[in-house]
Amino acid sequence: MTALADTSRRTLYDYVRRQGDPVSREEAAAACHMSRSLAAFHLDKLVDAGLLRARYQAPPGQPRGRGRSPKVYQAADTGLTITIPERRYELIAEILADAVVDDPANADEAARRHAEHRGRLLGSQLRGTALLDALTGLGFEPDRESGTTVVLRNCPFHALATRQTALVCGLNHAFLTGLIDGLNVTQVQARLAPRPGACCVELAEADDVGVQTRINRVGRPSGGPRVARSDVGPVELSASTDRGDRSPVQRFATLNDRR
Repeated sequence: MTALADTSRRTLYDYVRRQGDPVSREEAAAACHMSRSLAAFHLDKLVDAGLLRARYQAPPGQPRGRGRSPKVYQAADTGLTITIPERRYELIAEILADAVVDDPANADEAARRHAEHRGRLLGSQLRGTALLDALTGLGFEPDRESGTTVVLRNCPFHALATRQTALVCGLNHAFLTGLIDGLNVTQVQARLAPRPGACCVELAEADDVGVQTRINRVGRPSGGPRVARSDVGPVELSASTDRGDRSPVQRFATLNDRR
């Protein structure tokens, strides 16, 4: 898309899109290290292109004074097909295809194995790269929410995750578990923590991960990849309607179905 060809405009768009609240011209300019006037020019161009929405809004917690409120911007919810945020549907397709060929009778378990194996293989190829840099390169848009937690603001498998939430989130979790292992990062673990507008997996320091999400390395088949399991058993991939102990992803999938 030509509106994003300019580097400064692309930087501003990425910044605004990653924020949870509307962003003012001053905030965007400071965050992207440019003048307010240049930021305003590019932000308005993004509005004209339909990528951002703008309105006038007083800062939260401040009474509205005289004159017009500051102009703020946020990402537009459009149906445009562009590569931002990044999507990686081919990766999921390859994992599922390999799983069906490998073990058609137990394709869900095979898919989990292949997802973790692909993540571990990629991590070993990227070894020496910082974890957050690797995640950024894969399109996950990592954002350190606290001292011990990293939220992934983008799901590279978004469209599939909204259709088959439990399946795709389970594979995503296995893939990221393998990636962390392949990078030889020993103090960070992936855990399922679905939330609207973000990836269903977040990363936490090992000491911050509870028993339910602590990953044990078990069940390495001869000549095959290891299977990621939790202390309470493997991640459920299929939603169940007759059990009350559904996983967080299954509960999130049910909420999606009701929308």
